[in-house]
Amino acid sequence: MDAKVGPGAATEALPLDAPLPRERQRTVRIGLISRVLLGTLALILLVQVAVFVPWMATFRNYRLRDQLSAAYIAALVLDAAPDEMVPEPLKNDLLTSVGAQSIALKLPSSRRLLASTDMPPSVDERYDLRTATPIESMMSALRTLFGHQGRTISVVGDAPMGAEYIDITIDETALRNAMWTRSINVLLVSLTLSVLLAALAVATLHIFVLRPVRRLTDNLKRFGEDPEDPTRIIEPSGRLHEIGDAEMALAGMQTTLVDELRQKKHLAALGLAVAKINHDLRNMLSTAQLLSDRLASSSDPLVRSIGPKLIATLDRAISYCQSTLTYGRAVESAPQFGQLGLRALVDEAFETVAPHSHQRVTLDNGVDGNMKIVADGEQMLRVLLNMCRNSIEALEAAGAFNGEDPRVSVTSRREDNKIIIEITDNGPGVPARARAAMFEAFRGSARSGGTGLGLAIAAEIVHAHGGDIILLPQDDGPGATFRIMLPPRGL
Repeated sequence: MDAKVGPGAATEALPLDAPLPRERQRTVRIGLISRVLLGTLALILLVQVAVFVPWMATFRNYRLRDQLSAAYIAALVLDAAPDEMVPEPLKNDLLTSVGAQSIALKLPSSRRLLASTDMPPSVDERYDLRTATPIESMMSALRTLFGHQGRTISVVGDAPMGAEYIDITIDETALRNAMWTRSINVLLVSLTLSVLLAALAVATLHIFVLRPVRRLTDNLKRFGEDPEDPTRIIEPSGRLHEIGDAEMALAGMQTTLVDELRQKKHLAALGLAVAKINHDLRNMLSTAQLLSDRLASSSDPLVRSIGPKLIATLDRAISYCQSTLTYGRAVESAPQFGQLGLRALVDEAFETVAPHSHQRVTLDNGVDGNMKIVADGEQMLRVLLNMCRNSIEALEAAGAFNGEDPRVSVTSRREDNKIIIEITDNGPGVPARARAAMFEAFRGSARSGGTGLGLAIAAEIVHAHGGDIILLPQDDGPGATFRIMLPPRGL
């Protein structure tokens, strides 16, 4: 017969003893409630077993002491009668009432057998109630409970009438049956109590712990399906315990995540839009820049005075567009380290950001000519350009503090095995509202019309160099000082 070909062929050809495919295997899942119930029951039963063995040993000792007490009375009767004057039926009745096969007294000078059956049995175990330790009592009780049927033991206890001890020989069958009956009763009661206690414990745990935790997990699953939906943020119950604190923390985290996702979504949309219009926008700005250059050569004094301002405005627009595209790249290129003269790098930055239209802002290069750094020249130039341009534009927009001449200065020094670069201006300072998000993209601008990208790009580059950048603490004025801290890197 031809082999069957089709989707079900592989399944039908699978041997009976072969393991099921992964998609058909089912894992038995035990819920947290079931685990708590089973664990509680196991712990309760373990405790009861630990209590049961000592309790059973005590029960056995009480039964043996009762038999010894009955043997005391029988010994008094037998001892009071003249020698050999006790009828044999009476002896048998006394032994039956005691439940013993023989009764003996140990006197200081001799051992006296008061009564005995015709065929005294062999003794399987000798148990002395006077000297038995708790461990010995428990082990003997276990031997009685799980030993063979018809065991015979010799029980020794304190004796009356000045004798050293009384010794009785008994068949353990009745004692063993009584112990099993009592054990079964105790087991049934213990299981009932265990189930009730476990149920109460689980119910309490479910109400106060598992149900709030399940609420947390359900919210996490629901929130994970659509983390941008603010309606899925958990509403804290306000409980004054650890789970209530967890709900508060989760609500705060989810709120922050929703805000961050919304912001990143907007940034992604903005980056896509800027990328699409960048080519045409730069062409239009370049054309406008060429036309504005012709205005600078006009013979009209008014046109010649407006021309530089128009050129500066177009330069700034092109720079903003380029900064936005630069920041929008997914990964900043790794620094290509090399030894640089810091003073020359600052001079280059000043020449780039200070065309003739900005000559009214004094640029002061206070860097020592011998100061060297190990860095990526192109990236560090971008840092200095962004920092200096921000200072210049702040001075142009608001002027210097207290009518002073506007000034931007750059200084450097070595301190605590680090290279410190400080860019300082005497402008109006940085408002307190802008300091919290100073180095975050699109949020750190302190000027109207600013993009907030310059400081974000500078911070990213400095961090890639293993350094740090901060705004030195001060009031809203005068001026602002940004400090760049770079590692020496072998200098």
